[in-house]
Amino acid sequence: MDNLDSDLLRTFVAVAEAGSVTEGAARIHRSQSATSLQIKRLEAILSQPVFDRHGRGVVLSDTGRKLFPVAQEVTARLDAALQEISKNSLSGKLRLGIPDDHGRTKLAEIIATFARHHPKVELDVTCALSTSFPEDLNRGLLDLAVYEVESPSRHEEVLYEDPTCWVSSAHRSFPADESLPVALFDHACWWRDAASNSLHARGKPYRVVYSSQSVSGVIAAVEAGIAVGLLGRSSLHAGLSVVNEALGLGSTPASKLVMASSSAEEDGPQDAMKAAIRAAFMAKA
Repeated sequence: MDNLDSDLLRTFVAVAEAGSVTEGAARIHRSQSATSLQIKRLEAILSQPVFDRHGRGVVLSDTGRKLFPVAQEVTARLDAALQEISKNSLSGKLRLGIPDDHGRTKLAEIIATFARHHPKVELDVTCALSTSFPEDLNRGLLDLAVYEVESPSRHEEVLYEDPTCWVSSAHRSFPADESLPVALFDHACWWRDAASNSLHARGKPYRVVYSSQSVSGVIAAVEAGIAVGLLGRSSLHAGLSVVNEALGLGSTPASKLVMASSSAEEDGPQDAMKAAIRAAFMAKA
C-alpha cells in the first residue's frame, strides 16, 4: 500500500505556498523536473490532482485544499522534532545583511526556511540599500551579507551574474539627437558610476531627471516614460525595451550578486546560512 511520505508532502507544501512549480522547486533546492515528478507521484497515490494549472502557475484543487493544512502540520512537527532531538542543533546569533531589491523575495524565503530548521539561532536581519554592507562587514556590524558589485574581490563569492543594459518604456521613444533624460541611483555606487561613464562615452547631452535609492525607483521612472535607466536584464519585462543600440550607448558591465562574511573563522550558523543561500542560487541557475 502506498504511503504519504514526508518528502512528497514537503514538496507539495513548497509548490502550494509559492503558487508555481518553478518557485516551489527553488524553495526546496530541487530542479523543476524533479519537483514535477514528486507532485505526479503524490497525485498518483491520491488518484486525484492536488493542483489546478492556470497560466504560468498553479492553485490548489479541492483535494489539495484538504491536504494542505495536514501537510503543513506534519512537516512542521517533523522539523520541530528533528531540532529537539538532534544533539548538533545550531545555536547562537547571526547578523545578516540582504539587499532591499535584488533577490529580496528569494532571500526572504531562504531566511524563513533557515529559521524553521534552526530555531535556536537568533537572526538579526538588515534589509537595506546594500552599498554600505562591505564597510559594515569590515567594522564588525554584520557577520554575513549579500550585495552587488561590478568586480568581486577574492573574499566575495559570486551567487548570480546579471548583465546590465539601458532600458526605456516600450511605449516611449527618445530622439537620439536631443538631451537624453536619465534616471540614476542617488548614492555613490558602481551602478551610478557605470551609468555616468556610459553616458559620457556616448558624447551627447543628457540630464538627470530622476534619482532613486533603489532599483524599484529607477524602474518606476522608466516605466512611467520619463527617463531611460541602467538596469539588470533580470528586471526586464514586456513593458520595457533595451535601447543601447537605438541611442548609441555602448555595453555596460554586468552586476555580480555576491556573498561575503566578516571573518574567515568557521561559525556554525554562518556556515549553515551560506550553504542555504548558495544552494538556492545554484537551483535558480
